[in-house]
Amino acid sequence: MPSQLHHPLHLLIIDPQNDFCDLPEAYRAPDPATGGRLSPALPVPGAHADMQRLAQFMRSCQAKLDAITLTLDSHQRLDIAHPAWWQDASGLPVPPFTIISAEALRAGQFCPRDPAQAPRCQAYLDALEAGGRYQLMVWPVHCEIGTWGHAVHADVHAACSAWEESRLLPVRKILKGSNPWTEHYSALQAEVPDAADPASQFNQGLQQSLATAGTLLVAGEASSHCVKATLEHLVAHWPPDQLGRIVLLSDCMSPVAGFESQSQALLDEMQVRGLRVCSTGQWLAEAAQ
Repeated sequence: MPSQLHHPLHLLIIDPQNDFCDLPEAYRAPDPATGGRLSPALPVPGAHADMQRLAQFMRSCQAKLDAITLTLDSHQRLDIAHPAWWQDASGLPVPPFTIISAEALRAGQFCPRDPAQAPRCQAYLDALEAGGRYQLMVWPVHCEIGTWGHAVHADVHAACSAWEESRLLPVRKILKGSNPWTEHYSALQAEVPDAADPASQFNQGLQQSLATAGTLLVAGEASSHCVKATLEHLVAHWPPDQLGRIVLLSDCMSPVAGFESQSQALLDEMQVRGLRVCSTGQWLAEAAQ
């Protein structure tokens, strides 16, 4: 086993949050407002099992991990990618999972509920589509700052806490997505950086921190969106001959339902570019040799 797999070993966990996990009832907190249980806003099929495997992996290699960086999707309720921002041409609400194209906005099929925002919305959608990565998707309100859904999956949180107390090192937490005017899938940069908001621009400090790893392990949700976008930015700023230092833990990430092909395409592309893709079991077995 190459020595770089042992030191320094850095784990990047992307958005391991309640709202992205298909949690069983025992993991869902009571809702005082209804007397029922809170439900994840955007559950990814398989994510709960992913996070349980990740937590067990973290405990298994606790002494080997030199650094952990954890990203948190962190949104306002009013956000350009949330339903309350928009209405259709008849003034009716726009349901989650609606795609709003720049052309549709220009044609009046949709409009912001605040008419004064229309010019900026049009400029944003034009810039977003010019980037060639996404059209605007209206998602359910998710990972709203301060809510249960924004919190880290309980098992991953416990594993992080155990690592911190054992190693006397902090888990580095990176918040992304609080600017309501731009989507922020990637941990490294918003889809359309806001010139007035440094937090939306390329995070050079984070990139440099990750690049110091002998091996960078990557896990999180969802492989079709935030993991995908983060990896695309990460490899674009990584020395091409060093991409083998990045390892994707394939059993600790899953795609949003309906986006399985994007997830598989990501894994295939990253392997072609030289990244490793393996399960936690495979990695632990190799590390034990």
